[in-house]
Formats: sequence, C-alpha cells, structure tokens
Amino acid sequence: MVEMSGAEAFVRALEREGVDLLFGVSGGAILPICDALHGSDLRFVLARHEQGAAHMADGYARASGRVGVCLATSGPGATNLVTGIATANIDSSPVVAFTGQVPTGMIGTDAFQEVDIIGVSASITKYNIQVRGAAEIPWAVKSAFHIASTGRRGAVLVDLPKDAQIAVEEVEFPEEVSFRGYRVQVGPDPRELDWAATLLSKAQRPVIMAGGGVIAADASAELLKLAEFLMAPVTTTLMGKGAIPSDHPLCAGLCGMHGTGEANHLVSEADVLLVAGARFSDRTTGRLEEFSPGAKVIHIDIDRSEIDKNVETVTRVVGDARLALRGILARLNRIRKEGRGGSEWLKRMKEFRERYMIPDLPNNPHLRAPAVMKALRRALPRDAIVTTEVGQNQMWAALYFDSYAPRTYLSSGGLGTMGWGFPAAIGAKAARPS
Repeated sequence: MVEMSGAEAFVRALEREGVDLLFGVSGGAILPICDALHGSDLRFVLARHEQGAAHMADGYARASGRVGVCLATSGPGATNLVTGIATANIDSSPVVAFTGQVPTGMIGTDAFQEVDIIGVSASITKYNIQVRGAAEIPWAVKSAFHIASTGRRGAVLVDLPKDAQIAVEEVEFPEEVSFRGYRVQVGPDPRELDWAATLLSKAQRPVIMAGGGVIAADASAELLKLAEFLMAPVTTTLMGKGAIPSDHPLCAGLCGMHGTGEANHLVSEADVLLVAGARFSDRTTGRLEEFSPGAKVIHIDIDRSEIDKNVETVTRVVGDARLALRGILARLNRIRKEGRGGSEWLKRMKEFRERYMIPDLPNNPHLRAPAVMKALRRALPRDAIVTTEVGQNQMWAALYFDSYAPRTYLSSGGLGTMGWGFPAAIGAKAARPS
C-alpha cells in the first residue's frame, strides 16, 4: 500500500501495464491526470478531436497487437470518443478509453459537461466501469487492460470522476484480476480438434477462410502450414487480409460481397470449409441460405457466442486460433493423409484465377483503380503498413493492393467509419515507427 493521489495512481498503473503513449485531448475534468503525466515517461499525443484520438489508439492497437489507449474529458469529450470506441469494438481491436467525469457528488444533477458515458457506451464496449475513489483506480486500470486484451479483444471504457483523481488515498496495485463469469477458453477441447481433423482428412475440396482472429492470435504461420498440408485454397475476410501473403500460390484473396470471383467460387464449391477467427458478417456471406451450400463448416473462434450465430456448423473449435490450428495439424500428421484435395482441386482454383484475373492495360490512357493500386504496391516496401478510408478506395485496396504480412493492412470493417484511415495511420506509425 502506498499513499498517492488518484491521478498519480492512474499514471503509475499505466506504466505497470507497459503503456508508452496515449492519445487524447485535455479538458477540465482530466486536468489532474494531465498534471500527473507531466514528468512521467508516458508520451501524450495531443489530437485535434477526441474521435481522432480513439482512431489513433485503434490504429496503434492493430499495428502492434498491444492495447491502444485514449483519453478525453467529460461531457462532449467523452461522447466524441463514441464512434472510435464502437469502431474498435466491432473489429475486435483492444482499445482502452479513459474519460473524465464531474465529481461524484454532482453525478446525476445534470452538472456542466456531465454525460452518463457508462450508459452511452454500454452497448459498444466489451466492458465499462466508473470508479468512485482514488483507491479503485489501479484495479480499474488493471481490469480494463485484462478484459480488452484477452479472449475476443475489444474496447473498454473507464470513467474517472474528478474528485477521485484529486483525492489522496492508500492505493494498492494488483498483480492479477479476475471476474466471476469471465472465463476465457484459450486451449481448445481435444475432442473438438479430433472431430475437425477427421473432417478435414476426408475432404476432397477443402477451403480455409481466415478472419481477423487469425491475426489477433498471431496464427499466420500455423495457418500457412495447415493450408500447405491440405493443399487447400485460403480466402480471407476484410479483417483477415494479410493473414496469408497475397502472392502465395494458395491465396485466393478476399471473399464475400466485394471479394474476388476466385474466392467466392471456391467457397461455393467447397466440401469442407474451415473458418478461423471470422464471424460470418453479411459482407462475407451475402445471402446466408446461399453461402457455401454443400460444405461441412468447421468454425474456430475464441468467442463461443459467434459459433452457430449466423451459419450452422458441423463442428466447432472454441479457443485460441493458433492453438486450434496447431492442434488440428498435429492430428492430421498422425492421420497421415496429406492434401486429399490434390491436383484436381488446385486445377479448379487455377481455372477460377485465370477466369477472373484483371489484365494489365499498359497503354490505357485512363487511370484505373487496379493499376493505381498495383503501382502503389510496387512503389512501397514489402512490409509497409497501409490504412484505408471507407468506400470505393477501401474495396480497391482490399482487392488490388497485395499484403504480405499480418498487421500491414488496416481498415475499418464492421462499422465502416469514414475518416478512420488518417488518424489510424498516425497511431500505426507511433506503434511501429520504422
């Protein structure tokens, strides 16, 4: 136990979580925290608008895999974060937002710049909490980072009344936190892995669909090994772009409403469809009753609530995508039935690729989106990080701009937030300066 102000405890708690910078806009209800930041090793990146700060934290999180942090004052400062928080949460990006609040004695009185941000953000966060005293701040910070970064990642909001920031109390910094009812299943059930491996071992036309969960779990290497073992084409969702190098022979590209003809036809003809870390959004499936009608679907996801929500599966694997893919591959190695899809299935893939390939038109006097994207790709380093806005430019990049590694193609998927790309790029640059 040590005596300090709530604001000092807040800064200390962030440092203990390994935070190196936070994005935000100052204001009256967080001035004690701003004062405490002075002299600390934390870098405060001043945004021009709180929504931009949230998008910066989101870009930081997606580029680095670490929790992104943003800070805003009470009232309009807090509500300006809402779009950025919702954007991060729906795309399973680990962001923790801290908001100032009027003193606890004034909460509920419609005080100047008071907003019930807990109520406002309840449906767009994975978890939110309002502290009631300085001693609660270290626990709240630890809890926020734990929940944002475990299981299916997401956005967490912590509301900090001004008197809690100012008060000097005995505080304790917990090493661990736990919550009744919050139990993340990381290790998959061996029986589920057995069933998945058995189905895949019998597949003649296997297809793998990789979503953002593959990238979040750092499972790209395992994905590639399994795909090569099965000789299975790999399609990606928008959030899964980069999970497999775009120039890999088994990469079929983006699937869904804005996907490639190659990917969509392969998914439609698959007899076994292994979906890893994707939630079957409407942009991926189109009409649910027409989605991969002849396939036995295996769904890997760390979030049990996503399984069988939109598409009925034959079997599921609940847990971390890296452990799941690794476990399935180990069982397939024991079964020793490599790539039953074989040459006929890969020949079919080649036919679709040639049918839907967009030819280069070197003498065309007009600017064409595919040509522009390919020219940008040639001009940029292989490991360059690209962020997109939303609209046609986003789809052009998704289809025609090749990505060769995870966390190098960043885009607002589920919410489709215009204005996201530029502040997200600032956050990504802060996370990975080189």
